[in-house]
Amino acid sequence: MTNIAVIDVGSNSTNLLVQDASSKELTRVITSTRLGETLHQNRTLGDDAITRTVDTIRQYITTAQSLGAESIHIVGTAACRRATNTSEFIGLLHDTTGYTLEVLSEKDEASLTFSGAITGMPEVLGPNVVIDIGGASTEYTVGVLSADQSASIPFGALTSTASHIRTDPPKPEDLTNLIGAVSDELEEISRSIPALLTPSRVIGVAGTIVTIAAVELGLAEFNAEELHGFVLSRDAAEDVFRTVATEPLAQRKSNPGLSAHRADNIVAGCCILVATMRRLHLNEITVSTRGLLDGVANRGRLQA
Repeated sequence: MTNIAVIDVGSNSTNLLVQDASSKELTRVITSTRLGETLHQNRTLGDDAITRTVDTIRQYITTAQSLGAESIHIVGTAACRRATNTSEFIGLLHDTTGYTLEVLSEKDEASLTFSGAITGMPEVLGPNVVIDIGGASTEYTVGVLSADQSASIPFGALTSTASHIRTDPPKPEDLTNLIGAVSDELEEISRSIPALLTPSRVIGVAGTIVTIAAVELGLAEFNAEELHGFVLSRDAAEDVFRTVATEPLAQRKSNPGLSAHRADNIVAGCCILVATMRRLHLNEITVSTRGLLDGVANRGRLQA
């Protein structure tokens, strides 16, 4: 076995994981590149966003190679699936780095995220529900040891900010409209996946949920050990939502645990989480700092 690197190209951030041959984590880096910042307006990836994302990936590849990664996997999610000019992005990336990006289907993304999310978590006898709030979509996946059913809704922290958050601070009616829209989507998918309403455990992954947990804990510095496995209650999520939704952006940035690059879209992310917990009657979720990166790494080792 060799060292492996995974680069996850999301709508809001581009992330790197490098593991050694024994799956020990060598580095994990998150960079806000906002590839999907213009997705809501015109269904395309902007030129500036493409350029800075490719530059970030190029730097990640250099880092991965310096850490001995002989196998590098690059995957793209909702923004790459939905944009009409993804081929331009993939072409520039290949011309610049020699690497090809794999655009994951909704089903594959959900399955790989589920695999990563439960890594290091105690086993439960019943179904897990994994909630992944991304930049351009949110995925809900049900399974015990592997993903059995999944569904995606077209609401993410970045695109929902563009579509619903029009003032600083946001208007209450805009927040209500977004929460209602997410709730409507969940009502529909819970009919086809009733296990969403009867989970043994609910796990929340990705930047929005991890950030909400960090704000609740007041973490001045990111601490994966403290966050991984943290139980976020619905009352705590509602409290963070009330705090960030009533503050102007300049004040919001001062909250410990809230990085500057997420401060402008965390309110929409909170709306999605709050709507989810209300509609699915969840009293708590368990936070996982692992997810898609780890799932792709697991797959890469199996395929090696």
